[in-house]
Amino acid sequence: MQNPKLNYFFVRYCRRIPHLWNSLIGDSSNFSLESRIFHSISLSLMVLAACYIPYNLVAGLKVAAVSCLLIGTVFLHQFYFSRFRNKPHSNVIFGITGLFIFSVNYFSNAGISGSTDLIWPSYLLLVFAISPYGQYLAWLSTYVIVFILIHLAEYLDPSLVSHPFVQGKGQVLDRITAFPIPVLAIYIIIKFIRKNYDKERSEVSEKTKSIELRNEQILEQKEQLEKSNAEKSKLMSIISHDLRAPLVNIQNYLELLSEDQLDSQDREMLENSLKDATRDTINMLSNLLNWSRTQMTGPVVHLTALNLLGTLLPTLEMERSLAAVKKIDLRWDIASGLTATGDKDMLELVIRNLISNAIKFTRPNGHILIRGSISGADCKLEVNDNGVGIPSDKRADLFSPVTEPAYGTENERGIGLGLVLCKDFMERQGGRLNYESTVGTGSSFFIFLPLSEQVPNLPDRAR
Repeated sequence: MQNPKLNYFFVRYCRRIPHLWNSLIGDSSNFSLESRIFHSISLSLMVLAACYIPYNLVAGLKVAAVSCLLIGTVFLHQFYFSRFRNKPHSNVIFGITGLFIFSVNYFSNAGISGSTDLIWPSYLLLVFAISPYGQYLAWLSTYVIVFILIHLAEYLDPSLVSHPFVQGKGQVLDRITAFPIPVLAIYIIIKFIRKNYDKERSEVSEKTKSIELRNEQILEQKEQLEKSNAEKSKLMSIISHDLRAPLVNIQNYLELLSEDQLDSQDREMLENSLKDATRDTINMLSNLLNWSRTQMTGPVVHLTALNLLGTLLPTLEMERSLAAVKKIDLRWDIASGLTATGDKDMLELVIRNLISNAIKFTRPNGHILIRGSISGADCKLEVNDNGVGIPSDKRADLFSPVTEPAYGTENERGIGLGLVLCKDFMERQGGRLNYESTVGTGSSFFIFLPLSEQVPNLPDRAR
């Protein structure tokens, strides 16, 4: 009957062995690959020596027992100073010890008929694993020369070799007991080299992916920068043209006034024209300054609960007076209790730009309607006109700062930043902007903002 408690401690002990082994070998952050291989080899040889010493004594192999004791002592000394004193191991001591012990063991353990030749090449492999590359040829030459010399010595004088084992059973036991040494040596070296190779390959792969990702980001940033520079260059050319025109007109008008060459009718016509141009220029500068501020620092958003009718009424009445100049009927239908969460200044700018665009592209005697409603969890504001509509070839770049400004029905012109600002400001408020348009029939722009808790109602102002 099994003892559960004994099984528990056995399993726990077995689980601690790999951790203890790795602790004795040392981690890669403090020890080189050669040092860790040396630590592993030393531990393995000390374990084997501890097993082989009593076996050799029982088998009557006193020389082999002494050899095991010697090699175990040498590697215990080297392991201690390398692992715990942080002093480099001596591959010279390691190599010479092997030459001495295996040469003596060769003559005391049946020579070419014994198991020493089986261990010899595997030990040389261990020497290679813990030695600098520059010493490989020297160790190879030394081991090959000593190997040849001891075999020649046996050939010339067979009496130098002792035969502790009888033919048959003794030789089989000798080979079987010697076999773990080269197998263990090959296992340790291959394991460390393969593990180190896989680790380095993984690190190289990660670095390669990181470099590729960084290159992609750099290329993307480069493309964005080139696009931004192109947009700004085009924008500057548009601004310089559109700002210069009204100033030149004002200058010409002042020159005509100074020369007293205008009659009252011409003077009134020019003043009205300059008034319209000045108003358009002010709107253009307002959009430009707002856009520039968002590009440099980003606008500060102050979200509050807004009663839409109360918030937008001054803007609606001002735009109505501007629409009346063009003989356009501007009306609105916004419930007095309709509320949304947004930024007051941003919302006014968006509505002002959308209505200004509607006035710009609506012919005289046209109609514009601003309607407010609830759409799901959002508040929806529509700006509908029966103007000329948006041509299909203009829609792709409608919200781009480099879109070519279009002339209105009476040659009104802007710099194309109005809709860019509207879209940006709506997104910063947590809302969105959409539109529908049919050429020759008109356009409808829709803005959506999250609904908010009710604020005090104002009298109904549907006009």
